[in-house]
Amino acid sequence: MAKLYFKYGAMGSSKSAQALITKFNYEEMGMSVWLIKPSIDTRDGAEIIKSRIGLECKANVITPEDNIKEKYAEAGKHDVIIADEAQFFTPDQIDQLREIVDEEDLPVLCFGLRTDFLTRFFPGAQRLMELADSITEIKTVCACGRKATVNARIDQEGRIVTSGNQVLLGGNDSYTAMCHKCWTDRINAQKEQEKR
Repeated sequence: MAKLYFKYGAMGSSKSAQALITKFNYEEMGMSVWLIKPSIDTRDGAEIIKSRIGLECKANVITPEDNIKEKYAEAGKHDVIIADEAQFFTPDQIDQLREIVDEEDLPVLCFGLRTDFLTRFFPGAQRLMELADSITEIKTVCACGRKATVNARIDQEGRIVTSGNQVLLGGNDSYTAMCHKCWTDRINAQKEQEKR
């Protein structure tokens, strides 16, 4: 019985690496993988999924206007779909992935962030939380040793950013994974400093 999986974690939790390792494992068993990513993710090239540890692979690009069911039909039959940066898919596209699971009896594994830099759901991630059969957190740690749950956006001076667009592509230069306590403590310390 196929399932829709959502494997989420904070920045730096090895989501992309795990997506690519999962692809390798399926292919090692002789199975065909349809690897996809949203077009908004252009950090490492329009068609490239790349992990911080150096694993990379070419992927099929999905634009916000694309119907994933139609794109899958064009791509031909596969044994599994693996999606990286799934938080950037539209809610309708997540519904389409759900339909593929149900209609094709095909497992779909989605990797991505749950929330943005202000701890708000990404629309695609929210829909995955609502529809997925299996939801797994990929854990990482804050510098203090607690579990990191916040994707803290940082500016060039290392200060926590608390306003702006939901989407700002970046890696370790723009984001750091933090526990909620350290995140709020840093924001409060910044506010105190601004009063002086």
